[in-house]
Amino acid sequence: MHCISAKQLLLWKNQQLSKGGDKESLSLLLEAKGGISSRELSFLNLNPKKNLLLNEKLSLIESIWDKHLLSSTPIQYLCGFTFWRDLKLEVTEKVLIPRPETEILVDIVLKIFNKNFKKLFFAELGTGSGAVSISLSLVNSSWNGIATDIDQNALDIAEKNFMSSSNKSNLKFCCGNWWTPLEKYKGEFDFVISNPPYIPKEIYKKLPREVKNFEPEVALVGGEDGLQHIRQIIKFAPQFLKEKGWLILENHFDQGVKVRQLFLENKFKFVEVINDYSGIGRFTIGRWK
Repeated sequence: MHCISAKQLLLWKNQQLSKGGDKESLSLLLEAKGGISSRELSFLNLNPKKNLLLNEKLSLIESIWDKHLLSSTPIQYLCGFTFWRDLKLEVTEKVLIPRPETEILVDIVLKIFNKNFKKLFFAELGTGSGAVSISLSLVNSSWNGIATDIDQNALDIAEKNFMSSSNKSNLKFCCGNWWTPLEKYKGEFDFVISNPPYIPKEIYKKLPREVKNFEPEVALVGGEDGLQHIRQIIKFAPQFLKEKGWLILENHFDQGVKVRQLFLENKFKFVEVINDYSGIGRFTIGRWK
């Protein structure tokens, strides 16, 4: 452990931010390597003479910050984990870093189904780090889910995250492309949820290098118009949903109208586009019959 005053840490923090980067990334780094939580950081100004114990030397933490700024490697990958909702999740370059707006997927489910609703059966297509499925499995232990991903490496991370977040066995993991691993569960799901790759190929080429150079392309690009995977998911969803089962998707910020039309063309009812925190129609939902 390494002792440092709150005043020294605040001075160091300001020096690092003067180099570039953002407060959230630096806070995550300090928590990951220093053991100082974001909440503790926010109260340092109240008692600048207070002494703190860091898990690592500031020189080591600074070297990681410098690597982040120099290479644009996401700080979550350098730390090896991220926080999402109430979870602490392991992340590597094998999985997409879960975004704050994706938390709304969980909120949408909780608006459709009360958290005390018994014995729901759900699936998540393309689980990545497992964030959404794990959150849903923790809502109610009588909810059972299956999380799928095309990449076994991603599934291994998701399963590890589940084991570290829960002592239950109500979430299973299956490897395969979209609906393929779920063939034996046709007509059984109360809801299916997915944050599929939806970025059009040309837009992907213009993304910041911290995204394009590090996060898995397979989890981001949705073909020429971004709707390649969304079309496939919607087309086959009726085979897997119960009557009155729900399909809940995240889509690109400008795809809401088109995705809504795809739902309607495939005979879904109560189709709705739901806004994210910025008022953008980023989620589309529909009920089968």
